[in-house]
Amino acid sequence: MKLKQFPYVFFLGIGGIGMSALARWFQANGHQVSGYDKTETPLTQALSAEGIAVHYVDAVDNIPLEVRENREQTLVVLTPAIPAESVEWAWLRAEGFDIRKRSQVLGVLTQGRYTIAVAGTHGKTTTSSMVAHLLHHAGLDAGAFLGGISVNLGNNLLLPASSEAPIVVEADEYDRSFLTLFPDVAIVTSTDADHLDIYGDQNALIESFRQFVAQIKPGGTLLVNHTAHPSVAAAVPAGTRVIRYGLNQEQGPELFAANITAQGHQFHFDLQGPNGPVNDLELAVPGFHNVENMLAAAAVAQIQGVSEAKMRAAVAAYQGVKRRFEFVATTSENVYLDDYAHHPREIEAFLRSVRALYPGKRLRVVFQPHLFTRTRDFAEGFSKSLSIADEVFLLDIYPAREKPLPGITSEILLADITAPTKAIVTKAQVLAAAQTDNSFDVLATVGAGDIDTLVPQLKLLLSERWK
Repeated sequence: MKLKQFPYVFFLGIGGIGMSALARWFQANGHQVSGYDKTETPLTQALSAEGIAVHYVDAVDNIPLEVRENREQTLVVLTPAIPAESVEWAWLRAEGFDIRKRSQVLGVLTQGRYTIAVAGTHGKTTTSSMVAHLLHHAGLDAGAFLGGISVNLGNNLLLPASSEAPIVVEADEYDRSFLTLFPDVAIVTSTDADHLDIYGDQNALIESFRQFVAQIKPGGTLLVNHTAHPSVAAAVPAGTRVIRYGLNQEQGPELFAANITAQGHQFHFDLQGPNGPVNDLELAVPGFHNVENMLAAAAVAQIQGVSEAKMRAAVAAYQGVKRRFEFVATTSENVYLDDYAHHPREIEAFLRSVRALYPGKRLRVVFQPHLFTRTRDFAEGFSKSLSIADEVFLLDIYPAREKPLPGITSEILLADITAPTKAIVTKAQVLAAAQTDNSFDVLATVGAGDIDTLVPQLKLLLSERWK
């Protein structure tokens, strides 16, 4: 498939974070881009402001006329989140349009390019944004398709100046999407069980990671977290360099952090690894897990020839990803944080880091479970990780692409949460409590659904109260 043959590109699910990055790429490269999404969001509003036609009602008449009348010249890009009963998808299929998954298009875009692919059941968005930032800040030409909005770039897309530049790609394991990629350098941040609605069990998930790393190009490199299943690293092609990384030398990796200290919101550490040490690194984005993510990103930057001095400056300048350990509102006494964590291990890492930053402070967490199947499969883990907080308030499950499952509600998490205060709440109750309740010192909104719609409202309410 040659992408140049399609002057028109239509996206089904254009508001997805990965889809929108692709849409922006096609727009920047001269294609006429349009799309559908079920919900208007700040991201779809930004796409509209950039000249991309977006509609929100699933009806054939809303598909732009130039798309409907130019089947042979139109590429349709599909996200797996689009429901099977989609009216527009059914019509486009019946009319014989060329319909490709986002992952397939990403595979075509990176074909023949030096590719740095970041995979993992969690940590991949932050780590890929770190790689893109380090290369960009050091003055290297690079492109990137990210699964979040980089604060430094102000975007989820970094356009390269040259076709020879390396491309950083977030490699998604959902629906085995990352198997369209053939990277020169791969990072695997984690292989914890997730997406069991697709894989059935963790063994099948691990097998997909084995297939992914088996596609590393000859002479390539795999950076793999020490917690990943050991069979993953064993699946690389002969001649692939394998570097295991982890927070502490005691965990056995070749790449690790030494002399880690937390100073305010900053984490200071020394990188020790097979590509040489980089001392006195300062990471302004807090969290021990982010130190670990930066180890992998920095090693990739070393492979790309970034000097020690430029590395130190780039790490210090990294500002994170929207909704990843994001400081929304702060005073000398109170803090409001927002985080995208939606897996028990992510929640545990986030909340333990919050505890380390604010020892002795009363921590309130508002959590929105994401997907009925994930809530069912990891109920015990969710309850245990959320119990790190002093107060836990649960919103209803965000369904995303799923239909409700009998007996699966936020209630199934509540009984096993051991936090002193816990309840099921509505968004309206969260906002009301923010106006009147002074029982907490630190507030965190957590989840991958539409809980982010609360963030600007809570910021406004709390900023007024905390003046």
